[in-house]
Amino acid sequence: MQFLDFEKPLEDIALKMASITQSEDIAAPEKTQQLSDLEQKQQKIKEKIYKNLSDWQKIQLARHPNRPYSLDYIDHIFTDFVPLHGDRLYADDTALIGGMAKLGQRSVMLLVQQKGRSTKEKIHHQFGMPHPEGYRKALRLMRLAERFSLPVITFIDTPGAYPGIGAEARGQSEAIAQNLLTMSTLEVPIICTIIGEGCSGGALGIGVGDRLLMMQYSYFATISPEGCASILWKRADKAEDAANIMGITSDKLSQYGLIDEIIQEPLGGAHQDHAKASAGLKAALNQHLDTLLALDTPSLLAKRDEKIRQLGSFDEKKPQS
Repeated sequence: MQFLDFEKPLEDIALKMASITQSEDIAAPEKTQQLSDLEQKQQKIKEKIYKNLSDWQKIQLARHPNRPYSLDYIDHIFTDFVPLHGDRLYADDTALIGGMAKLGQRSVMLLVQQKGRSTKEKIHHQFGMPHPEGYRKALRLMRLAERFSLPVITFIDTPGAYPGIGAEARGQSEAIAQNLLTMSTLEVPIICTIIGEGCSGGALGIGVGDRLLMMQYSYFATISPEGCASILWKRADKAEDAANIMGITSDKLSQYGLIDEIIQEPLGGAHQDHAKASAGLKAALNQHLDTLLALDTPSLLAKRDEKIRQLGSFDEKKPQS
């Protein structure tokens, strides 16, 4: 288990517990009691730590290397996943994975961003940063979903679209813009979930729909805290200060009315229990899909249009005299 800086007290307890379990007299009554006492202490410290997290600490959890990624959620939630490859224009993109699957008895189209856990996987999946061909593959599969009346489910987990010269030359911004336009009028339900990082246009490219959900410890931003700090203070090491004022965590975005539901994670974060985190996400997907599938197409599109038009609206209060 990898511990973050603010989890140091938990790491100390875990080391003590490991030392006891590795001792030869582990079955001795005093050892059993020590383990029990440490487990109770660990639980109390966990509750205290995760009850008072700063926004920066929540972002660290969103980036935790052991956090479940899109393919982990697919394994726990869906069956009969059939990946579909290529944009039919240039190439296949390994950062954005798409295909048909079953959610219970329902057939759905999945569009997900995958980071990769090992060094080899990270390189293969481009650290979760899609190229234009990834977004054009997503566009092709969305149109396919519309043709066969399949709801679209997206999992967002990216530090941003790939920023390389090649990606720009192949029309990165145009590919994302086409997806925004298509998703706003696609004639099937769309549920988007931010499972970790949801950063910049790379997240928006598969992030427009009828429902926007967020895992408890995820974030959604136009720029990373490090990028924001570099602009405001010319110093990336001010990222913590930026994170705490940007208002990009799930609880803040829910207060602003920008998301539809926060999916609670196991105590300590989704990486503590992939199966339990997946169960919560699955229940939310089924609940929202039930509601959306009950709507006829004109009502679905009208509600989506209204939702999109309300994003970013605010009331400007006059200063009191």
